[in-house]
Amino acid sequence: MSDSIINDSIINESLLVSVDLPPRQDQLPCDDGIPMETQRHKLQMDLLIDPLAPWLAQRQGGGYVGGNMFVYFSVEQIRNQDYRGPDVFVVLDVAATERKSWVVWEEGRAPDVVIELLSESTATRDKTEKKRVYQSQMRVPEYVWYDPFNPDDLAGFALQKGVYEPIALDVEGRLISQSLGLALVRWRGAFKGVDDVVWLRWATLDGTLLPTDREQVDYERQRADRLTARLRELGIEPEETSGLE
Repeated sequence: MSDSIINDSIINESLLVSVDLPPRQDQLPCDDGIPMETQRHKLQMDLLIDPLAPWLAQRQGGGYVGGNMFVYFSVEQIRNQDYRGPDVFVVLDVAATERKSWVVWEEGRAPDVVIELLSESTATRDKTEKKRVYQSQMRVPEYVWYDPFNPDDLAGFALQKGVYEPIALDVEGRLISQSLGLALVRWRGAFKGVDDVVWLRWATLDGTLLPTDREQVDYERQRADRLTARLRELGIEPEETSGLE
């Protein structure tokens, strides 16, 4: 998402005087009115966020995944109107309740993982300015960037002694997140009507993709079909078992 410059009439020194310091979530801007740049960027964001949410819900300690929303990390940032809106961010060991923005001083922690989706207009900033902010100000343990239109442009960095060090891709070309214990993999397929595209997806370390809602429904249907076929092989019609507990 493009960095947002909020008009002075929205938030300024006089406004800061009238609210709590540091301000609460409800007192902070949460919408800049700037849309995603392309349909593919929006879909790529969905594909990283939606399958991860149920995985986090089942994880001990839980977690929160969000995207295209502001992350506030300092009052000085507010005074300078220096807002950061990661495309995707993940925070472990917190409740998955609804937020308007992620406010570090309210939550008590910054994100564990941030992913930026590159575009022609944001790539330079994502690779330089934003990287410095995530490293030196927000102290995000892992930072990843990916270009949905250029799948070779995938890179990750892990915070080591206060400095980002590159995360080497493994022999399968996967980027392993030590924070989550998951892999980011490039997968060619169709998602929400956009066909034959290389997408970035989460997978378990054994290679199992975290499924989309549609994939989960298809899996359950296939499993039911296999069970039906097996019952018929045994001479049992599935209807005969429908009343059994």
